[in-house]
Amino acid sequence: MVAMLRKPLGEHLLDRGLLKPDQLQRALEEQQRGGNKRLLGEVLIDLKLLTEDQITEALAAAYGVPYARISPKLADPKVIPLLPRDFLEKHVVLPLFLVDEVLTVAVAEPSNIFLHEELAKVSGRVVQIVAGTSRDILATLQTYLPNDNIFVIDEIIEEVRPEEFSLVESKKEDVHSLEAAASDSPVIKLVNYTIFNAVKEGASDIHIEPDDGALRIRYRIDGHLVERLRPPHQMAAAVASRIKIMANLDIAERRVPQDGGIHVVMDKKPIDLRVSTMPGRAGEKVVIRVIDNERASINLEKLGFGYDTLKTWKKLIEQPNGILLVTGPTGSGKSTTLYASVSDMNADDVNICTVEDPVEYKLKGINQFQVNDKAGFTFAGALRALLRQDPDVLMVGEIRDGETARLATQASLTGHLVFSTLHTNDAVGAVTRLFNLGIEPYLVGATVTGVLAQRLVRKLCPHCREPHAPSPQERRALERHGAAVPESIYRAKGCTKCRSIGYSGRIGIYELFVPDDRCVELISAGSGMNEIRAAAIKGGMTTLRDDGLEKVKAGVTTMEEIYRATV
Repeated sequence: MVAMLRKPLGEHLLDRGLLKPDQLQRALEEQQRGGNKRLLGEVLIDLKLLTEDQITEALAAAYGVPYARISPKLADPKVIPLLPRDFLEKHVVLPLFLVDEVLTVAVAEPSNIFLHEELAKVSGRVVQIVAGTSRDILATLQTYLPNDNIFVIDEIIEEVRPEEFSLVESKKEDVHSLEAAASDSPVIKLVNYTIFNAVKEGASDIHIEPDDGALRIRYRIDGHLVERLRPPHQMAAAVASRIKIMANLDIAERRVPQDGGIHVVMDKKPIDLRVSTMPGRAGEKVVIRVIDNERASINLEKLGFGYDTLKTWKKLIEQPNGILLVTGPTGSGKSTTLYASVSDMNADDVNICTVEDPVEYKLKGINQFQVNDKAGFTFAGALRALLRQDPDVLMVGEIRDGETARLATQASLTGHLVFSTLHTNDAVGAVTRLFNLGIEPYLVGATVTGVLAQRLVRKLCPHCREPHAPSPQERRALERHGAAVPESIYRAKGCTKCRSIGYSGRIGIYELFVPDDRCVELISAGSGMNEIRAAAIKGGMTTLRDDGLEKVKAGVTTMEEIYRATV
């Protein structure tokens, strides 16, 4: 039996020097406000006075129970089934190991004096308990007891026999055989596992790539491709067919590219998947874009704008008319910036209409339209029709041709605010791109009120980043861009939380070009890009690299990331 606690938890924490009297008093008052429904430890954690580790360790010492940092390495997976799964999850306990019929179990509540007896009764063994945080125990349980809709890939591969897929590999296009193979349990499990795991890891794309005698599945995470699975190559055609069935594509057609969509629900959250197939030498390559609709609700403040840049951009989107362009390569976050901008403007008295290809995120209260080139519903045609829909704000997914560019220009001249994107290397490059699309220089000067160029760079993992003194090369780079050289900057190291990469998540770096009078004169005169860019920098424009180096100084990212993303 666990010993009784002789002192209240608060006094014990005071004795250990973990709390000051005024902090304890504050926590007790907060607990009383909630009607004493919450434990004191929970209140201390919510108030950020102590961590869960400190509370658990203090409780363990008070009850005379060993404290341990629980992890998958500490637990023997063979002893976990000694207790029922529902019991483990209900009581937040984890069997660790069995030695001489003594079962050691980690518990999150060493104060529960009745749990010790129940553990012995249910397991049928002598039980010794250690204390661990509920966070660590649950994380380890998830490792060994995955959710019902996660599939163990080893079991999937063991179920697959090459002879089961011999018909798929035959030269004959037997649609019935393909459909039967695609409906086979191992194939369904593999596809479900691939999609679930990609969403869980925060992947933006899934690449399913057949080759001679191999099938490779890679995820794009934080902009970088990482290999995750290598199923038997015999599954390639069946996997492609399964995905095509889910996306309502023609499984008999394997000679031309196809595009489709899949809608799934994970953890009660809708996820849209955009499917693209491409016939290759060794079979069909499938790429699935993962579109998490919750990302559409992101606000401008969370994208990584500097204070001055964000302040200026918000002023620009409040203007009644003009053209605002967001530029950058594919995958640089242009759509996210546009969605965040129009969401920021969304109000009952504003009519916002978008024309997209495709509609990536569903925005509540905003009229969204998807182009259909086969039906003749192009960007230009949609924009022309929308001008008769009494819009206040128009968002055009991309300006691809001269007609769309002319219509956007006309819309801005007639009192509309127009958002769109262009594929250019920097902000000023958007001006010359409009010249090339046939827009007269004086119209560009009169309508373009701002251009935002952006890139996405990986953020340093906050758990393992380490400081170091800037090298001579890094010092010269910072000095060359007029940045003060700090005593230390951070570099990537790698830990379990970031999969030993050293980076976790991405953030934007930005270059905002707002033409002043001198730049408008140069644009209207059709001047070259270099001349306009020089005038913009002289007028105070912060370049992409300058913004990136500020994030390096702030410890957000590294010099390597900035130089990789900028020229």
